[in-house]
Amino acid sequence: MKQILALIGFLLPGLAAGQQAMPDSVRHRADSATIHQLDNFFSQQDSLDIFELIDSLIRTQDIKDESRMAVRLGYNSNIIADNRTFNINQFGLASGMSYYHKSGLYADATQYWSQEYKPNFYLTTASGGYMKNINKWYTLLAEYSHYFYHQPSDSTVSVPYTNNVGMSNYFEVGKFVFRLDYYFYFGDKQAHRIMPSAGMNFIKRKWAGFDRISFYPNATVLFGSEQTTSYALYPNPILRLIYNRNHTPKLPLYYPVNKTEFGVMNYSFSIPITMSRKDWTFLLNYTYSIPKSLPGEDLSLQSSGYLSFSITRYIGF
Repeated sequence: MKQILALIGFLLPGLAAGQQAMPDSVRHRADSATIHQLDNFFSQQDSLDIFELIDSLIRTQDIKDESRMAVRLGYNSNIIADNRTFNINQFGLASGMSYYHKSGLYADATQYWSQEYKPNFYLTTASGGYMKNINKWYTLLAEYSHYFYHQPSDSTVSVPYTNNVGMSNYFEVGKFVFRLDYYFYFGDKQAHRIMPSAGMNFIKRKWAGFDRISFYPNATVLFGSEQTTSYALYPNPILRLIYNRNHTPKLPLYYPVNKTEFGVMNYSFSIPITMSRKDWTFLLNYTYSIPKSLPGEDLSLQSSGYLSFSITRYIGF
């Protein structure tokens, strides 16, 4: 027994060294959390953008049969990388241009800037889609987007998804608004996102110098799938350690276990206010986000709230 204990004591340092050499799951945990939070942020932002598009282009009677271009500039206080919020020295900006054809086709390009990332212009998105007002209470939207991430050559951040395609169902019954979105993400990996949402849309016309003011409190749940990787010991680690003492190349002590998990990824609550005057639209929004890790994910996620603001100028054709 003492000999066995001595042997185990002799081999434990090698086992610990093998554990320290486990691949990127631990080393890049912070990077994975960043990508996870970017995913949650852009899912919520896309949802708000779709609502604004439908609300501005479909619900306003005088522009239903008009093609339009929109130029916008947005601000958000969300610091995604480490969840610091409302820091005056760190913020994000987004500028974009959209074109909506009266047939229902539209295209959009948006660039994101933040002093938190290097380079500061860290992401450009290009989207194209089709929107159809089925009847007075149901609107259907289908869209494809590509994400152009700008990263330095020595970046350790892995971006698994660079494309998505999906559809959004928008139901408005009186003051109640219901949304059901589905998006398929693909690139180096594949994932599904399902996002139901419920809210109320209160509209006030010709008030405080604005043609139209819309208040749209809503709650959203983000469901999704994610491919997770964990590491398990081979069934004979001590024999492998003995072999590795005198042989090269070394036998691995761990093997990857890949699984696809599905569940709740995020809860969010938003209170956007949209104010329109002639061809200008001002959007002020507060969102509180509660991210959740899927089974098998080892991420450091924290709940946070952030403000966002945008100015949009519409040009009719």
